[in-house]
Amino acid sequence: MSKSMRLMITLLVTLALVASATLAMARPIVIKFSHVVAENTPKGQMANKFKELVDERLAGKVEVEVFPNSQLFGDNKVLEAMLLGDVQLAAPSLSKFNKYTKSLQIFDLPFLFKDMAAVEKFQQGEVGQKMLMSMKKKGLIGLGYLHNGMKQLSASSALRIPADAKHKKFRIMSSDVLAAQFEAIDAMPLKKPFSEVFTLLQTKAIDGQENTWSNIYSKKFYEVQPYITESNHGVLDYLVITSAEFWMDLPEDIKVEVKKALDEAITFGNSVSAQKAINDRQKIIDSKRSKIVELTDAERQQWVEAMKPVWKQFEGEIGKEYIDAAIQSN
Repeated sequence: MSKSMRLMITLLVTLALVASATLAMARPIVIKFSHVVAENTPKGQMANKFKELVDERLAGKVEVEVFPNSQLFGDNKVLEAMLLGDVQLAAPSLSKFNKYTKSLQIFDLPFLFKDMAAVEKFQQGEVGQKMLMSMKKKGLIGLGYLHNGMKQLSASSALRIPADAKHKKFRIMSSDVLAAQFEAIDAMPLKKPFSEVFTLLQTKAIDGQENTWSNIYSKKFYEVQPYITESNHGVLDYLVITSAEFWMDLPEDIKVEVKKALDEAITFGNSVSAQKAINDRQKIIDSKRSKIVELTDAERQQWVEAMKPVWKQFEGEIGKEYIDAAIQSN
């Protein structure tokens, strides 16, 4: 091979390497955001708002792909998928992280938070922010809390005092704290997927369930449950999560902009959630399909006293200082 030919080949190889490197640099970073609910929910609207903000501010650099309705993964599989790099963002309910950290069980404790203002105060405070990093060693980083709202109790008969729930079957999320909560009032907790709840209630395979106003309305539970006790006994929130590897590998300037867009989207989603709780409660009243049971202070206190021992039961796993900080938020 002549010298000029060798030179030509070297030049072509160099040009090809430069071209592929330039192409790699030009290719946008893809963020797949997987969630399990519809696009018209607070979580769905938050995810779409995040995509919109990133498209606007980081066009050509970052591309967000949103997959609602469990199109990619359900909440039980999404964290494993995230650790494998198959998805970059998700927002499972706080009850789903038991395998990775025990501290987040605090959000399942009954009657710990007085209202959503107390929840927000705790989450934005020192302890709540510290919890975002509680799974870093397991490869996961929390980026923010997304609200769904306070939980109510629905049932086939009116629940005014804890004795009314005795021996009744209630569907719960996969949480030992929630199981203990119902066992404390001599009820029977059953861990069942969210997708099965309507059928279980309709066929009377279970007597009741606990959920937020928006979930009770959007999933039509009020159509198959004649009574809803306005208990506000717990909180149902989500954690926006990413993999530590993905987050640490993001260029610093991009990371700052992505986090800013995410914070704004979460604030937007939380305002949607607050309004939806009010509106959906009213829609249930207007439907006349389900009667809302409003507790007196004395009745509510009976529920508090019956379920409060659960705090002590899980104090060792969660951490007393975390529970004390949550109490202070009220």
